[in-house]
Amino acid sequence: MRRRSIQGMRGLITGASSGIGRELAQQLAAAGAHLLVTARRAEPLDSLVESSQDLPGQMVAMAGDVTDPGHRTRLCDAVQQRWAALDLLVNNAGVGAVGPFAEADPERLRGVFELNFFAAVELIRETMPLLRTGQTPVIVNIGSVLGHRAVPCKSEYCASKFALHGFSDSLRAELAPEGIGVLLVSPSTTRTEFFDRLLERADGVTAGAPRAASAASVARHTIRAIRRGRDEIILTPGGKLLVWLDRLWPTLANRLIARYAP
Repeated sequence: MRRRSIQGMRGLITGASSGIGRELAQQLAAAGAHLLVTARRAEPLDSLVESSQDLPGQMVAMAGDVTDPGHRTRLCDAVQQRWAALDLLVNNAGVGAVGPFAEADPERLRGVFELNFFAAVELIRETMPLLRTGQTPVIVNIGSVLGHRAVPCKSEYCASKFALHGFSDSLRAELAPEGIGVLLVSPSTTRTEFFDRLLERADGVTAGAPRAASAASVARHTIRAIRRGRDEIILTPGGKLLVWLDRLWPTLANRLIARYAP
């Protein structure tokens, strides 16, 4: 377990215009991290940078779509020119879709995977030379408790987070000899704009949860895990219960989820 200092950390955060990404950027900058933040929407990014001007850490924004290889290259070039190294990469950008799989267009699956999995994996690949020259570097992949136990009507989203989970576990073992950490963060439902920006939502299917966690809380736990050198965190008691139920009594978990999940 490698402990890390946030002060002076050089980081890149995707999906920083709202929700968990925005909270992570603000809290990291308040702790003294220097950040390059990115998202598709320029206006919220600009307001994030403006609101952070008095914080100890410096923050710059670069709007663009991380599924675009050209934008990923521009991000890496900006990090190289600004710091010539990277201590922290946060893959937070993500999208969901809600509805029965059998009724979905194939493009729904591809759209979810392009952002939730392929963009994150390829950004890791492209930033690897920068991470190798960083100080106690760490890759943070924002997954989901649904990457441990799937539920109906969110099949594409669950599959993408399962893929990110498996990739994170494999990559962590590969990079351990180089001293590069991989932290998988698995929140439960969080109060963000996520459910306002679904690729698709079927009529009559519930998307969110009435007792969702705050993005600020997820960010605080994530930063604590970065500091402590953790490999994985599941953030809520309900999430932990779901994961352990699936591991210890999978047949019971299947019956309960089939009966009670939306």
